[in-house]
Amino acid sequence: MSEPDNFRQRVFQIIAAIPSGQVTTYGNVAQLAGSPRAARQVGGVLKKLPEGSSLPWHRVINRHGEISLQGEDFKRQRQALLAEGIIFKKGKVDLEKYGWKW
Repeated sequence: MSEPDNFRQRVFQIIAAIPSGQVTTYGNVAQLAGSPRAARQVGGVLKKLPEGSSLPWHRVINRHGEISLQGEDFKRQRQALLAEGIIFKKGKVDLEKYGWKW
């Protein structure tokens, strides 16, 4: 298995472990996957998820507590987080309150 495949698998395992009602950042996922400078690559992995994936991708947001996606993807992610009881204030999620403590 190549290094990018290993990274992808680690990202999947980490995101699968994020509990409902909590979020983490792209950077935290990268750090937990052993590549602390690979936050953008985490986004790239998530962008390539197959349609209908059961991975809770919506629980990954940026370090400012904001959704990085735009358009319909932004709406889907926001709706999924709201459905889990995560509250936005001025477009941001309180990472102290909702941040996943792994």
